Amino acid sequence: MNIIDIPNYKLLNIKNIVLDYNGTIATNGKVLDSTKELLKKLSKSYNLYVITADTFGSVKKELKELNIEVIVLSSSNHTKEKANFIKKVGAQNTVAVGNGNNDTLMLKAATLAIAIIGNEGCATKTLLASDICAKDIEDVLNLFILKKSLVATLRS
Repeated sequence: MNIIDIPNYKLLNIKNIVLDYNGTIATNGKVLDSTKELLKKLSKSYNLYVITADTFGSVKKELKELNIEVIVLSSSNHTKEKANFIKKVGAQNTVAVGNGNNDTLMLKAATLAIAIIGNEGCATKTLLASDICAKDIEDVLNLFILKKSLVATLRS
């Protein structure tokens, strides 16, 4: 586990990072090589999960060489399914990252919620459910590599 003490905020014990796919780590179903390198680095310290409807049918191909568990959504209510997954892996030890309206409950369930604005934008409800907002996935992933940045963003 990765313990991050954020003064006057909370003590985080992060074990899992759960990521939405399209609009979060991928654009039009593709993941940048630089993003894959950061994911590879993080997978040595965290359990990484990608949870997606896989709109472009590319998630398994794009992430096949990485140590990431891919969850393809199967229910008729993806918003609820994502939130339930956070609870299943342990919300108190989980970071959730997303941008879409169907990520709102997932972010609310996690101990730390990060919204990404990115090329697709970010649903207002998701933004309001977040603890941090970032412009792209590489900025988010670097928060967990350079943990002092996370502390600087959240301390009060």
